[in-house]
Amino acid sequence: MDLTEAVYRATDRFPVTERYGLVAQLRRASVSVASNIAEGHARSRGDYQRFLVIAAGSLTEIETQLLLSQRLQFMPTASVEALLDHCGALGRMLSTLRKRLETVHP
Repeated sequence: MDLTEAVYRATDRFPVTERYGLVAQLRRASVSVASNIAEGHARSRGDYQRFLVIAAGSLTEIETQLLLSQRLQFMPTASVEALLDHCGALGRMLSTLRKRLETVHP
C-alpha cells in the first residue's frame, strides 16, 4: 500500500493529457499489487501463490511504466529511482514469500 500511495502522489504531477494514459496505468498496476496480495492471502495456499505471481507481474508493469515516464520527462530521475528502489524491495519480499510458501508447504 505504501507503493500505491507513492505512485498516486508521483502521478499527481503528470500532464493532464496523461490522466487516461500512464497515470491510469501506473495507478491501476499499483493497486493491483496490493489487491492481489490481500486477495490471495484470504484464499487457499495454492491460490495465494498464484496471486503473488500476479502481484509480481503488476510490479514489473510499474517498473516499465516508471522508466517510460522518465524517458518522456514526466518524472524527475530521482523520483523514478526512489520508486524503482521501492519496487525492487517489494519484489524481493514477494519472491521470498513465494519461496517460503513453496518450502514450508510444498
